Amino acid sequence: MTAKEEFMKIYTDNITRKGSAELLEWIQKTDFFTAPASTKFHCACEHGLVMHSVSVFNTLMEKHFDEEHDSIESFAICALLHDLCKAQFYKVSTRNVKNDETGQWEKVPYYSVEDSFPYGHGEKSVFLIERFMRLKLEEAMAIRWHMGGFEDSGGYTISQAYERYPLAVKLHLADLESTYLREKGTSTVRK
Repeated sequence: MTAKEEFMKIYTDNITRKGSAELLEWIQKTDFFTAPASTKFHCACEHGLVMHSVSVFNTLMEKHFDEEHDSIESFAICALLHDLCKAQFYKVSTRNVKNDETGQWEKVPYYSVEDSFPYGHGEKSVFLIERFMRLKLEEAMAIRWHMGGFEDSGGYTISQAYERYPLAVKLHLADLESTYLREKGTSTVRK
């Protein structure tokens, strides 16, 4: 099963909220399923964004799902859509790199950022989702703060969010584990 097929199955099996079908339709019109997850770090390859999203869902479910207290719909929404802000965000460019074997300069592809809507990271994902589907407060907080201290702002606000919304902590941990432990070796532009 491809990452896109797995994403679609998780999404359609678990996300039934009003507006979810329209959101999925919009996602399919973007480059979400072919875009990388980063320019040079984790999943910096074609289909990397959807691969990362599925990885975060699987990590979140394996490590943090508690049937008594957690909602699988909320977990699916947060994990699959936390990086929705990266759709229509990257472009493939080329640069010259010297081939060590031949000594010749060669054009090689790489991903660069072309952000036409610079609204932040987590908050941009929340904004895009809520154009179609309402988020619960804990979902919005989890998506907004999934980057933890890796974002420029936050201060005490992030601590308050983590203190009040366990889902925010769980999503951050799953995102970290997926990025730094599970997705090693997925940092190449593939066209």
